[in-house]
Amino acid sequence: MNGFRWGSSFIGVALLAGCAFTSIKPGMTREEVIAHYGKPSRVVALDTGTRLQYSGQPLGRFANMVDLDTAGRVVSARQVLTPAEFARVQPGKWTRWDMEREFGRPATIDHVASWPGDIMTYRWQDSGDQPMFFWAYLDGNNVVQRAGQGMEFPMRVNDR
Repeated sequence: MNGFRWGSSFIGVALLAGCAFTSIKPGMTREEVIAHYGKPSRVVALDTGTRLQYSGQPLGRFANMVDLDTAGRVVSARQVLTPAEFARVQPGKWTRWDMEREFGRPATIDHVASWPGDIMTYRWQDSGDQPMFFWAYLDGNNVVQRAGQGMEFPMRVNDR
């Protein structure tokens, strides 16, 4: 039964990615958004209200954020795994919390011998349908020290 629930949830999230998320309009209520798109993957408190996060991570390549004002009405809705949004990351200033607030939970948190902290990895897709990664390298205090992107090369059947 748990596998069925996970599969059903994944299918719902996958359908969400394919839907025109722009159908969420300013002024809609939180209840209308949830009725149309389902339970968010995460709810985040903001100074100006609440953010509903709909993330496809770790397998999907999207993260949609729906910002609500203090009255619970939509202010904005957008897909955030884009070059323009990634360009907002400020090494030396942004923290792990900033990354998760703005992009949702990452697909993975990795470690490599050449870096002393965590590496947050987000999967996304560029405008040419190329699967991509975005990495945020955190120091021991969970502050982003560098960030970058690269292509994801899916494994083919004969790769081993």
